[in-house]
Amino acid sequence: MNQLKPQPVRTLITGGAGFIGGHLAGHLLSLGQQVDVIDDLSTGSIENIEAYKDNPSFTYTIADMRDQPLLAEMVDRAQVIYHLAAAVGVRLIVESPVKTIETNVGCTETVLKLANKKGKKVVIASTSEVYGKNELVPFREDHDLVLGPTTKARWSYACSKAIDEFLALAYWRARGLPVVVVRLFNTVGPGQTGRYGMVLPSFVRQALSGKPITVYGDGTQSRCFSAVEEVVRCLSTLADAPAAVGQVVNVGSTQEISILELAKLVKKLTASDSPIKMIPYEEAYEEGFEDMPRRLPDVEKLRGLVGFVPEMGIEQVVQSVIRFYRER
Repeated sequence: MNQLKPQPVRTLITGGAGFIGGHLAGHLLSLGQQVDVIDDLSTGSIENIEAYKDNPSFTYTIADMRDQPLLAEMVDRAQVIYHLAAAVGVRLIVESPVKTIETNVGCTETVLKLANKKGKKVVIASTSEVYGKNELVPFREDHDLVLGPTTKARWSYACSKAIDEFLALAYWRARGLPVVVVRLFNTVGPGQTGRYGMVLPSFVRQALSGKPITVYGDGTQSRCFSAVEEVVRCLSTLADAPAAVGQVVNVGSTQEISILELAKLVKKLTASDSPIKMIPYEEAYEEGFEDMPRRLPDVEKLRGLVGFVPEMGIEQVVQSVIRFYRER
């Protein structure tokens, strides 16, 4: 008797034409999954999914996430939903606080409500920003969140993503909806734009064009930069890990570098003559802008759940971004 061939897993990526979403789509396709993407292209780009458009296992829909009948249909077809749709980038967050809050909270609420009707697994992309001004590093998932005052638009993004986390976990506890909350730290790689304040692509573009490499603040603030290829592998593996359901999980590299040292590294690896220019926060953003001095994750929970963590070296990560912009 002929056995029925098992159907491939079908996934939905909201914000799938974004930088991380595009890489995640490619990774899931390489695993043999059927991938559907929805994106309104407000911050995403069709370039991020151009390579998959002729793949019979891939579909994309350009639409507003607030189109609930359309989104409901896409959620119904999927077995796993990766919810990546969000306002991104410090500049966009500071300049468009209303859009930030409405997009982050409203879209997440809609996705969870629709997924709950059919019991679909949801992987929610959160952010290291939720740790706020907590000085207890490395940040662990059960640490307190220390946010600034509501009068500073800078904190609206962190607060809105924290609400997303509370809502997702409430659906898990109260209604049994299988959710995984992933706190992403700085994720970089080919295809990322510096349009919304992303620091590494901004530095690389400035260096390659001979313009000043602009460092905001005093440059001593440090970050950990993860290769997007490693991050999307973590996302897909967490989606398959039963023990990750109902959990909040940090995903990021633990290799710290100051922003000034990053600028010097970009200058060196591009062999650029660009000067490094320091710009006070007050000139770049709003008066009284606050930033985190360090953002370092504890990734032991991630390691325990999936058996690996992002560990690509910073030079290799920077080189991949330089190659991308040089090829363009």
